[in-house]
Amino acid sequence: MILVAGGTGRLGTELVRRLIAQGERVRVLTRDPAQAAHLPGVEVVVGDVRQPADLGAAANGVSAIVSAVHGFVGKGHVTPASVDRDGNANLIDAARTVGAHYILMSVIGASPDHPLELFRMKAAAEQHLQHSDLPWTVVRAGAFLELYQDLTRRTAARSKRPLVFGRGGNPIQFASISEVATVLERALTDPSARGTVIQVDGPFMTFNQLAASLAPELGAAASRPRHFPRAMLRCMAVARSTPPGRQAHSALIMDSYDLETGQVAR
Repeated sequence: MILVAGGTGRLGTELVRRLIAQGERVRVLTRDPAQAAHLPGVEVVVGDVRQPADLGAAANGVSAIVSAVHGFVGKGHVTPASVDRDGNANLIDAARTVGAHYILMSVIGASPDHPLELFRMKAAAEQHLQHSDLPWTVVRAGAFLELYQDLTRRTAARSKRPLVFGRGGNPIQFASISEVATVLERALTDPSARGTVIQVDGPFMTFNQLAASLAPELGAAASRPRHFPRAMLRCMAVARSTPPGRQAHSALIMDSYDLETGQVAR
């Protein structure tokens, strides 16, 4: 039995469908069972990684746990600290009771002093896992390309021109969800992947270039995106404890920093 936490998200859905197609028994941990309705053939366990009491039943009888959770956005005190750091720590501790192989989905550039909270909290989760006595694998990837393509499409649908936050000229490393799912599959089946950090390298693009790449479907206007002013992002980022504030702060960082090194890019 394989437990996938975050199994109803984009990456989790792709991975779960692949595992089911291979005949694997899969259990999905979710706070809302309705979110798993699109995943036939899985066992659904209702629970929250932020609540240790929920995780004993979820981990019971599993041989591997894939953590694809993130707290970048969400309601009810969902934050990178509460989910990516503390939630993973709770799930790692639950995994120890059954000795499960723990596969942690992390980010390229995760480090304790990164300017983005998500990267710092992923680094903390990596450290907690590597100091456990579990068999472990860490998979690091860049920003999910399909996610940002869909965000670009949605903003273009509203005003016929995509919206770019900030200047949009800073190269970002992206990763295909399909490629990341392939690496997670390998981590589950290849014993040599245990005790390793696997990096999923992908193309570098600016957000301006990403918008322009969608011109065949969005039209020539995709090459002339609207820009959300950095001054407004700075104002919004003051309320960093809220999801909009975190998103604004993250947009500023992604517009200014090399995410892998955490250093100012321009």
